[in-house]
Amino acid sequence: MSIIAWIVVGAIAGFLASQVMNAREGLFMMVVLGIVGGLLGGFVATSVLKMGSVNGINIESIVIATLGAIAVVFLVHLATGSRGLMRR
Repeated sequence: MSIIAWIVVGAIAGFLASQVMNAREGLFMMVVLGIVGGLLGGFVATSVLKMGSVNGINIESIVIATLGAIAVVFLVHLATGSRGLMRR
């Protein structure tokens, strides 16, 4: 997958994860967490669950990357002790 595709999928996944987790991240951090989430989600989906992959800009890639990004956002906020999650 090209670097542009990684950025696009990462941005979409990061945005969706921040909406689901109600996290207040900046644009750059949202893209970074989305890309890291895509890597994590892709690894878990292909290696552990033996299904799916993150291999382009498609619905399957976005869903897998978003699930991974949600996990990454949760872990980041857990590690930093941030209480900004789930607060309105």
